[in-house]
Amino acid sequence: MDSIYDAFTDLVEHSDVLLAVYDETDRLRLANDAFRRSFHLAPGETPTWTEIMRRNHAAFRGTAIKAADLEAWLTSTQSRRGKTPFRAYETDLTDGRWLWMTETVRPNGWMLCIASEITDLRREERLLRQDRDLAMRAAQTDELTSTANRRFVFGRLEALINATMLVPGNALSVCVLDIDLFKSINDRFGHQGGDMVLRHFTHLVHRFIRRTDCFGRIGGEEFMLVMPGAPAENCLAFAEHLLAEARAAHPLPERPAVTYTCSAGVATYQPGDTAASLYGRADRALYRAKTEGRDRAHLSAEALPVPGES
Repeated sequence: MDSIYDAFTDLVEHSDVLLAVYDETDRLRLANDAFRRSFHLAPGETPTWTEIMRRNHAAFRGTAIKAADLEAWLTSTQSRRGKTPFRAYETDLTDGRWLWMTETVRPNGWMLCIASEITDLRREERLLRQDRDLAMRAAQTDELTSTANRRFVFGRLEALINATMLVPGNALSVCVLDIDLFKSINDRFGHQGGDMVLRHFTHLVHRFIRRTDCFGRIGGEEFMLVMPGAPAENCLAFAEHLLAEARAAHPLPERPAVTYTCSAGVATYQPGDTAASLYGRADRALYRAKTEGRDRAHLSAEALPVPGES
């Protein structure tokens, strides 16, 4: 058995196919020589994915990032990266190579990335597929904050509800968050100031969520976080942590005295839930947090109505 394992690891290490494993925090844990050479990583080095992207972008190497705003590109990519069990797409490198990349994600958040070079395929076909991928990204991304949009988040919520139904006792929680008194922020600092607060909160949340979580802006100053495998009390504690981080933040660099707060409503999956019913309970819990004074999180205690009962 040891000889088979040794032969397997030797094949992986010396393959021209790029292979890498990331943990649930998106930190690189294993990578073969082809992957490390392509992304300019030293043997044994274990940076996070964002660290790899930022470092290579600054040195004009690695992934060819054509976006004018690197941070917006990172937020947009992270909002979809590893959120589904399997994803495949094309990407190009600054050295002119094109790769067909696949991501396979386990329920614990660990991810296997495999990439094969497709540079020799017809350029017209590659560009057509890349245009399709860019169009899909645009359809799933909130233009202002670069995070996932309402369509993507609710689609993931529906998929996660279907998966939760198959595993009795499995937890799934939803947190709806809203920036308090947002109209007054716009009135005092203009829409540009309000936009900066929205982007600040988006980046704040992305710093703390797990790979398996799904977060996005669902309208105005309202956001939704979907946490598979998280019981209600865990989701509530995490929401309170996010609110504390927001409370201590200073989102406008030119006005360091300006702060903001958020409110949150939390609900957990009950058998028979739909995306609409689960979101509805979380949204009503948010309303309760608002009426109780804002800057707080409220856990829904509502039971899902039994069909046929009034």
